[in-house]
Amino acid sequence: MLFLSRYKRHGHEKGTVAFVLLCLLGVIFFGFVVFSYIGGPELFSYHYQASLHESAFVPELETPKERVVQYVPTPSAVKGIYMTGWIAGSRKLRQPLLDIIDTTEINSVVIDIKDYTGRISFAMKNDAVKNLGSSENRITDIEELIDTLHAKGVYVIGRISSFQDAYLVAKRPELAVRRKSDGGVWKDTKGISWLDPGSTEVWNYLVDIGTEAHKIGFDELNFDYIRFPSDGNMKDIAYPYSKDRPKPLVIKDFNMYVREKLGDSGAVLSADLFGMTTTNKDDLNIGQVLENALPYFDYVAPMVYPSHYPTGFNNYKNPAQKPYEVVKYSMDKAVARAVVATTSPLKLRPWLQDFSLGAIYTPEMVRAQIQATYDSGLTSWLLWNASNRYTVGALEREQAHISAP
Repeated sequence: MLFLSRYKRHGHEKGTVAFVLLCLLGVIFFGFVVFSYIGGPELFSYHYQASLHESAFVPELETPKERVVQYVPTPSAVKGIYMTGWIAGSRKLRQPLLDIIDTTEINSVVIDIKDYTGRISFAMKNDAVKNLGSSENRITDIEELIDTLHAKGVYVIGRISSFQDAYLVAKRPELAVRRKSDGGVWKDTKGISWLDPGSTEVWNYLVDIGTEAHKIGFDELNFDYIRFPSDGNMKDIAYPYSKDRPKPLVIKDFNMYVREKLGDSGAVLSADLFGMTTTNKDDLNIGQVLENALPYFDYVAPMVYPSHYPTGFNNYKNPAQKPYEVVKYSMDKAVARAVVATTSPLKLRPWLQDFSLGAIYTPEMVRAQIQATYDSGLTSWLLWNASNRYTVGALEREQAHISAP
């Protein structure tokens, strides 16, 4: 209406110009509608977003940091408890043991790397181990567990059962101790088969396991069952690798080999021996002689469990009932022999009994063994209980370890 009034008021020429302008505006408006319909906003949005993408800061993804193991030095006085692979692999079951470490003088823990079954408690990358399928992966968080213990300043020892290994025998029966009568695999009275301690292939296998375990974070490698078998039909037994070589020399050669191969690895090395190696001068028919172990291991741990000594030992009717006397007598003998062997007596670190066998073991009886160790001039000891139930009442309620920074 406004346009028509102006058209009439100003005349025909002016009206014509206005009409043309109005038409141009209509064309522009119509073009904008068509542009919107065929996707103009999407095109605009694409170029706008592309511009933003090109100019925006995109942070780089952080490369995961490589785990660095912080090894714990050997305490001057090792005070340890033993933990099976199954217990160590369960957060719930291992927590009571971690509580003992947190609230008592315990500053070290022995964890199974390979137990008597021959199964390894955690996954390993070594090809020889992987190809045999030895790993049972009981401890799925082994690195986390070790790092947690190290953060508390706890010394971590890995136990390796050496020649008692039913799993490897099943996989590689040619490495086994045999029956002389028919060549079959020999078994002890418990039905357990053994590897021939003279097999260098077995030695290499054990070294491979120890090497990787140390890289994972174990501070010390503890070799157990470094011996020939016993408690079976010893008249029907044959050794395809050791043959007729004297058993003490075979075991001594193995000890030397472990030192040669692992001595420069940075791992502390230790060996478990029968308790009576402290008092017997022979090899107990299993190849173990104290003097053949002391020069090659940083620590030697005689298993001086009083219940394992025979009736009449040192005139004791029941040695299990004499915990102080048995440990003191045994470790006094061991110290004297270590001095003669020109090695430090402080290399000796006995396994002590914390289980009831032959007698009901009270806190006082467990503590008596610890005191006997000290009275023999030694500072370190380990407590053994196969079910991992320890007598907290026998331990001092203080922390002997220092938290790592």
